[in-house]
Amino acid sequence: MAPVPTFPVKVGQIDDVQELRKVEPSTIPERFVRDLTERPSSLATALSPPAGIPIINLSKLMKGNHDEFHNEILNLATACEEWGFFQVIDHGIELNLLENIEKVAKDFFMLPLEEKKKYPMLPGTVQGYGQAFVFSENQKLDWCNMFALGVEPHFIRNPKLWPAKPAEFSETLETYSRDVRKLCQCLLKYVAISLGLKAETFEEMFGVAVQAVRMNYYPPCPRPDLVLGLSPHSDGSALTVLQQGKGSSVGLQILKNNTWVPVQPIPNALVINVGDTIEVLTNGRYKSVEHRAVTHKEKDRLSIVTFYAPSYEVELGPMPELVNENNPCKYRRYNHGEYSKHYVTNKLQGKKTMEFAKIQTQNST
Repeated sequence: MAPVPTFPVKVGQIDDVQELRKVEPSTIPERFVRDLTERPSSLATALSPPAGIPIINLSKLMKGNHDEFHNEILNLATACEEWGFFQVIDHGIELNLLENIEKVAKDFFMLPLEEKKKYPMLPGTVQGYGQAFVFSENQKLDWCNMFALGVEPHFIRNPKLWPAKPAEFSETLETYSRDVRKLCQCLLKYVAISLGLKAETFEEMFGVAVQAVRMNYYPPCPRPDLVLGLSPHSDGSALTVLQQGKGSSVGLQILKNNTWVPVQPIPNALVINVGDTIEVLTNGRYKSVEHRAVTHKEKDRLSIVTFYAPSYEVELGPMPELVNENNPCKYRRYNHGEYSKHYVTNKLQGKKTMEFAKIQTQNST
């Protein structure tokens, strides 16, 4: 949720996909139709592996005996190192709160368009209702409506974008964000331990962490083979927490071994992924992973995403403990605010934003 770009942004006509479904339910405007190489069916897509992405039981880390703790830490290290994603169960967030945030999010998206337009996502910005990461008139659009808000610290908030309807939206989001913040702080302690670092490493380094939420609504699409719900990208955060709406279609896919692997939701679990910030801090040991969202012909999908990252004032770079002869320094030091601005002022394009942080060598291509 960095400052807006200093250059003028012309994005052309951005159709609201929910309205498209109402007016022309069988038509897809050309601007949503992906090039052949980008279409969901053009790249190898695996069936979900029998075991799926790793599952971490947080209660075993917080309350387990010595053996349970040790095994779960090893599982966490493997998840971060080999997948960049895991689903966390027994996470401690009340189930009725998960249900409430889903309800207010869905209720917001179901409001008349004129009501939602009171909270516009202006071109080149990432707060409000609309589509983020659109920077040109010929850029392909995602089959998705978004509503994004800065949450913490308070100076990143834009109060004019917090909706009056549904009436319980703001209170529910405040409570939900508080609990997700605690979850991120807790998970980062165990991520640090899994790296052989002291538990408080990230909390001490991050300062007053930045937190933002984005709600995504993917209506059914008459030709899901032609569009993407969300373009492939990695996250600029330290950790990202994803809540997938109950009863939604399976939409999240992660790129593993050049194959798109769908993530099957586990009831009441939250999906966690490593962001670019952790990749830099761990000198590439834990990698952020490309992921995307696909659509469904008959079912809609709702997701609620929380991004947790260091303060904009913090300087980041690989931690000395994780740099050695066998793993030389891969990333430069930089100001996190500058990276955040770079991230939100470029379109989603795989892991291209990581070039900002990488040390360029003569052999780089």
